[in-house]
Amino acid sequence: MSYLIGENMTGGYGKGADILHDCTIAVEKGEIAVIVGPNGAGKSTAMKAIFGMLNLRKGRVMLDGQDITKMSPQDKVKAGMGFVPQTSNVFTGMTVQENLEMGAYIRDDDFTGTMEQVFELFPILKEKRKQHAGELSGGQRQQVAVGRALMTRPKLLMLDEPTAGVSPIVMDELFDRIIEVAKTGIAILMVEQNARQALNIADKGYVLVQGRNRFTDTGEALLANPEVRKSFLGG
Repeated sequence: MSYLIGENMTGGYGKGADILHDCTIAVEKGEIAVIVGPNGAGKSTAMKAIFGMLNLRKGRVMLDGQDITKMSPQDKVKAGMGFVPQTSNVFTGMTVQENLEMGAYIRDDDFTGTMEQVFELFPILKEKRKQHAGELSGGQRQQVAVGRALMTRPKLLMLDEPTAGVSPIVMDELFDRIIEVAKTGIAILMVEQNARQALNIADKGYVLVQGRNRFTDTGEALLANPEVRKSFLGG
């Protein structure tokens, strides 16, 4: 069984209609798995279902062989999940360092070593550690958000549209850093609108359409698939 698997997930928000239909998403340690698809395909919903932000009517979520379907998001963080939402993902009135310290809220040990690792991964954050997060560029804020999630020492890091609203150069830099995080053995699950670029760094890709798995393959195979290219990658 995969390190993380959201298996046959069916559900939605509140009492509304289901958004996910028998959807399965999985990722291994040290792997990058990317969820792509058209707007309204259920990409972010699938990730939120895994993190416990909506109720599943059917299916289950397993992490390292343990059924965590009914766990709250807070308990899932303690179990080893890190989640970076697309928006409102930094405390703008706090400094970079204070944001990172907030990320270590579940820890009662010395986390200075982890903070140094974050600064090593994102050198610009070390340079701006005393600056308020609200004064940073969009790309730098995303680095703060990812860094804060890493402060919990997650075994799985989930990123919802990490490159939304950033320039192509910043997107490439963020993807490079995400690859570095995966190399440390952390499983990465990412929702991305920039499908071609995301599949380029993905070990595994999931193309969702209307909350269902349409294609599942390696990133390389999906990029080479004529139907995927025509329907989802602009030819």
